[in-house]
Amino acid sequence: MTSKTNFSRRDFVRASGTAGLGLSIVPRHVLGGPRHRAPSDTLNVAHIGVGGMGGGDVRGMAGVGENIYALCDVDERQASGSWSAFPRAKRYRDFRTMLWEEAENIDAVVISTPDHTHTAAGMLSLSLGKPTRIQKPLATTIWEVRQLMAAAERAGVATQMGNQGHAQDGTRQVREWYEAGAIGEIRRVEYWTNRPIWPQAIRRPTEAHHAPPTLDWDLWLGPAADRPYHPAYAPFNWRGWWDFGTGALGDIACHAMDAAFWTFDLGTPERISAESTPLFPETAPAASRIEYDFPARGDRPAVRVVWRDGNLSPPRPEEVPDDARWPFEASGQLWIGTDGTLFAGIYGENPRLLDAARDAEIRANPPAEKYPRTDGVYAEFAAACKDGPPAGSNFVEHAGPLTEMVLFGNLSVRSGREVRIDPDTGEILDGVSIPERYVKANYRSGWGW
Repeated sequence: MTSKTNFSRRDFVRASGTAGLGLSIVPRHVLGGPRHRAPSDTLNVAHIGVGGMGGGDVRGMAGVGENIYALCDVDERQASGSWSAFPRAKRYRDFRTMLWEEAENIDAVVISTPDHTHTAAGMLSLSLGKPTRIQKPLATTIWEVRQLMAAAERAGVATQMGNQGHAQDGTRQVREWYEAGAIGEIRRVEYWTNRPIWPQAIRRPTEAHHAPPTLDWDLWLGPAADRPYHPAYAPFNWRGWWDFGTGALGDIACHAMDAAFWTFDLGTPERISAESTPLFPETAPAASRIEYDFPARGDRPAVRVVWRDGNLSPPRPEEVPDDARWPFEASGQLWIGTDGTLFAGIYGENPRLLDAARDAEIRANPPAEKYPRTDGVYAEFAAACKDGPPAGSNFVEHAGPLTEMVLFGNLSVRSGREVRIDPDTGEILDGVSIPERYVKANYRSGWGW
C-alpha cells in the first residue's frame, strides 16, 4: 500500500463527513425521550470489559458518583469482581445486545476491552449518540483511529481516551516548567520501558485447547479472524499479537509520549525509522528502538523523539554520576534541552531537573499554574458528559492524533523500513510499500458498521 489514495487524513475526514461510514448519528435527546437526564444528574454508565483494567474503570466511575447501570464482559471469571461489587447492574456478554437493548437507559459508555474491540464498540456507542470513553490505545490501526475521530465529530458528544496521565498534575507541571525556560529549547525526547511484560516474538501455537467454560471465545474474538482458543491469547497475553494488540509501543506510548505531544504540538512526524530484534509475522518483536522526526512548527524547532522498549534504555545523561543508578526507573522519559535535562515517569509524574541546584530552585520558586488541574480522569469524563469542558484527551483534538502518531511507529517496526510521511496530511509518501492489513482492520461479518 504505497499510494496517496488511501492515506491522506484530509481526504479521509472529508469523505467521512458524509454518510459514507454507514452510520446514522441520532441526537441524544431523541434516543433519551422522557428518560433524558439533566446535565446535573447522575449518569447511567454502561461498561464494556469489566475485568482487569476494566474493573478499575468501573470503580473509577462509581467513585465519582455515577451509577453503574450495566456491565458487559465475555468472561465470567474475569468479570466476577465487578459483578459482585455492583450486583444491581444489568449483566451482558455481547456489547451489541447491551447497547441496542439499553440505548434509552444509558447515558455514557466506557470501553475497556482488548485493543482489537475498541473501534467496533466505540463506533456503535457513538452511532447511538452516547458519550464514549475508550482505554488506550484508541484503536489498533490508523484507519480505525480516523473512523472514531470522524464519528465523534459527527456525534458531538463527550469522548475521552484512557491515558490518565493527561488529566494528572505531572503533565501540566512539566509543560509549565518547560514554558518557564527550565531546560531551554527542546530538541530531543527519550523514552524507555520495561514492556513487554507479556510474550512477544513468538509464533502461533499449534496445540489445541478448549476455551474455559467461563469464556465465550467467539465473542472475545469479536471482529478478529477466527482462530482456536489458546491461553497464549487470553486473558492477558493478547497485547503482543497484532490481531489483538499493538505491542509495547501501542500499550505504553499513549501514556509516555502524551506530555511532549501536547506541550510541543508535535503533530505528525515526517520520518520514522525502527530497529528491532527479529520480526515475527503475527507478534511484535522482543525489543525495538524507534526514531520519530518531527519538523519545525511555528516557533518550535525540529524535534527528534526516540522510543525504546524491551528493557533498552538511553545513554546515561551527563548529569547522572557514574556511581548512580541508571536508568532511575524501569520506564521513564528524558526531555533534553539546550539548558538542561528533565526526567519524569512514564505518565509524566514526578518530574525533576537532573541538575540538583536548578531543581531546588524551581521547586522553591515554581512558575505560576498556567494549566488548570483536574479532579482526575473519571471526574473529567463525567463532567464532559454533563456539558462541562471537553476532556483533555478527547478523540478529535488529542487522543486521535496522539494514537495515530504512535501507530505510525508500528508501521515502521512491522515493515522493517523507514517510513516518510507528509506531516500536513498524514499521507505516507511514495517509495515505501506498507501492506494494507497493517493500516486497515478486516472485520468478521457482523462486527462492522
